[in-house]
Amino acid sequence: MRITLVSIALLLTFISTHAQKFEDYFEDRTLRLDYTFSGNQTHSEIYVDELVSMPRWYGKRERLAEVPLKGNGQVIVRTTSGDKQIIYRNSFSTLYQEWLSTEESRRVQKSFENVFLVPYPKQPVIITVELYDYHDKTVCSMTHTVDPQDILIRKTDQIAHTPFVTLQQAQDTTRCIHIAYVAEGYQQQEMNTFLEDCKTAIEALFQHEPFMQLRNRFNIIAVLSPSVDSGTSEPANGIWKNTALGSHFDTFYSDRYLTTLHLKKLHDVLSGTPYEHIIILVNTEKYGGGGIYNSYNLSYTRGKNFRPVVVHEFGHSFGGLGDEYAYGNDDPMYFPDTEPWEPNITTKCNFSAKWENLYNEGKAGLFEGGGYLTNGVWRGFEDCRMRTNEEPEFCLICKLALTRLIDFYTK
Repeated sequence: MRITLVSIALLLTFISTHAQKFEDYFEDRTLRLDYTFSGNQTHSEIYVDELVSMPRWYGKRERLAEVPLKGNGQVIVRTTSGDKQIIYRNSFSTLYQEWLSTEESRRVQKSFENVFLVPYPKQPVIITVELYDYHDKTVCSMTHTVDPQDILIRKTDQIAHTPFVTLQQAQDTTRCIHIAYVAEGYQQQEMNTFLEDCKTAIEALFQHEPFMQLRNRFNIIAVLSPSVDSGTSEPANGIWKNTALGSHFDTFYSDRYLTTLHLKKLHDVLSGTPYEHIIILVNTEKYGGGGIYNSYNLSYTRGKNFRPVVVHEFGHSFGGLGDEYAYGNDDPMYFPDTEPWEPNITTKCNFSAKWENLYNEGKAGLFEGGGYLTNGVWRGFEDCRMRTNEEPEFCLICKLALTRLIDFYTK
């Protein structure tokens, strides 16, 4: 859930030295990669579940082999011949890896669905998926070859798609950030309410910098996915609902942690729509949400904190920003020997790669507490949108990180 000023250093570390032209290697289609991640704290495995072909590609077309943030994992596409050149790369985080930090993962094994999107290759390619632990070590990887002519790649062109409404068109739809709002827990007769909630969320996001000044770089749709029941599941209260995405509170037994484990269902709902970044609006009065970098985020909608929560969770899922608040020191995800990849928190392991220049200039500080830990993790400002609902803005460090990320995808 989570270039700093570090962006150059990160890019130099994770960039291919060769620039690719999109049309040399890819069609204007999407290859959806469905995987199962399974295991426990001592061992992990990655399995291919299904490959899906979808019309149009809505991700990046430049800087194909670069990632602006390392993430907790990466998907890497290479050619099959010669030097096996990297022709596409993207980074991500997953609920599975977050679960590995919990006490439960010491006792049992579990599996989680994961879905990644890559441009559709013209020729056979080698695809590698890597997972990193909280010490930045590769703990699991899997490599397989994909032939784009494989007859068992499921094609969705002729499948009826979920209807959607365009809420905002980017100035340049070929070089923009595509966001899809998805309805969860809204019955068919509640779709007008969903659309109003989408508009509220959009205006909340673009009241914040740097989104306000860069608004024309975002293309936004609302996907009208109806649920049988209104609301969402609350396991702690014995409430289970039949909803489009099967979302629920109490993820990892945390009362307000609202997620869905059904990523294949989510991407089936989105198939045929112009999307890359996903915001799921959940029709519930119960406070909560969740956001996972380059995967999706969810937010409750029927409460006074809807606006700050949906923006905060987008900070995670799009911006790769870490939480700047603390719960205590149980189940740590950050350690003194490793600098977090999230741009807005530091363990001071490699502070020079973060906001040290701003600190030396007196424009930012070091405040202990962040990444859910009371001690050992620092943030740059006393308060920020990534810390509390009451703070109306992202701090300077987060603003700079978000600006660099938007520029990475759209310039």
